[in-house]
Amino acid sequence: VPQGAFSRRSLTAEAVSKKDSYSITLLPGDGIGPEITEATKGVLEAVCERCGFQLELKEALIGGSAIDAVQDPFPKESLDQCLASDSVLLACIGGYKWDNNPRELRPETGLLKMRKEMGLFANLRPAKVLPQLLDASTLKKEVVEGVDVMVVRELTGDVYFGTPKGIDIIDGQRVGYNNMIYSENEIERIARVAGDVASKRSGKLCSVDKANVLDVSQLWRDVVTSTINTDFPDVDLSHMYVDNAAMQLIRWPKQFDTIVCGNIFGDILSDEASMLVGSLGMLPSASIGESGPGVFEPCHGSAPDIAGEDKANPLAMILSAAMMLKYDLDREEEAALIERAVEEALDLGVRTADIKQEDDGCKQIGCVEMGKVVADLVSKIDIPEVVAA
Repeated sequence: VPQGAFSRRSLTAEAVSKKDSYSITLLPGDGIGPEITEATKGVLEAVCERCGFQLELKEALIGGSAIDAVQDPFPKESLDQCLASDSVLLACIGGYKWDNNPRELRPETGLLKMRKEMGLFANLRPAKVLPQLLDASTLKKEVVEGVDVMVVRELTGDVYFGTPKGIDIIDGQRVGYNNMIYSENEIERIARVAGDVASKRSGKLCSVDKANVLDVSQLWRDVVTSTINTDFPDVDLSHMYVDNAAMQLIRWPKQFDTIVCGNIFGDILSDEASMLVGSLGMLPSASIGESGPGVFEPCHGSAPDIAGEDKANPLAMILSAAMMLKYDLDREEEAALIERAVEEALDLGVRTADIKQEDDGCKQIGCVEMGKVVADLVSKIDIPEVVAA
């Protein structure tokens, strides 16, 4: 994660102040989730031992595992536990097993419910190309070298939450409909997050919309413009239609620094930006609200096809734990220690299957071993000095 990319304390309510012990809810979820959670726990235990503080890690149900156990993709007990925690670390949810369930019994419904009930309106997804993994990208080296993009996605509005919605019979045939809707204050608050993020990076912000066609996007453009001009006059704001943005991310990704967009456009573009790096298995994310705990999770899915085979890449979840330490727990040095350990693990020439390239001279290892390599490095490498932004 780029240094000084975002400071939650300058934006919303205070993050938890630094203390000796923190309460963390772990949501292992489905598929490879339990495996990458175990690997991440080992790294966190090494950090705690090295740096002299405690994390009380307590698991809760979400997604398909919650449906199987209690017929609810995000039960009230899980919500209550999350809200009572200092922070939440989520692995991944979903799988073929539940794809044909009714909407209320699908894992994704639990994820949307968690975001709404916890007020997690802002999603931050960094896509930073690491020099060790340049060849893992499907794009040419000269296109992706040096790419460092942060996508700020609004998470609790737009067509995913708008009403009315449904599938009805009209004139004798089924008609499906959803409502793409944003209020002024929803746009203002995500624009402020994006302005804060951009001001701590290069000062460039690109807002993505479809204002040439959609009324809701015209309001988005108007409100983002007025909010940034008023609150962040030093930020260089530009606008881009979503179809062009999707093309430009592949054509010339280095033109972007911070991107802000609504929920559905952000869902698509953040996945696209992620693949500039070469693997979703490397990318963390943070979802935050105006107060209370944030939720930190890898960008990838649950990969049910390799679940239980020790093939998963735990690095995105390990880096998500680093984001948690930095943004929710006021432990920037410890976060930087984990990030450096991940980079040094790659320098050692170890790779999980998703980032292993033919003839790269690297050793392919599994999820368990990668977790142990990073935990071992956390225990012995120098702790990076963090300069406050």
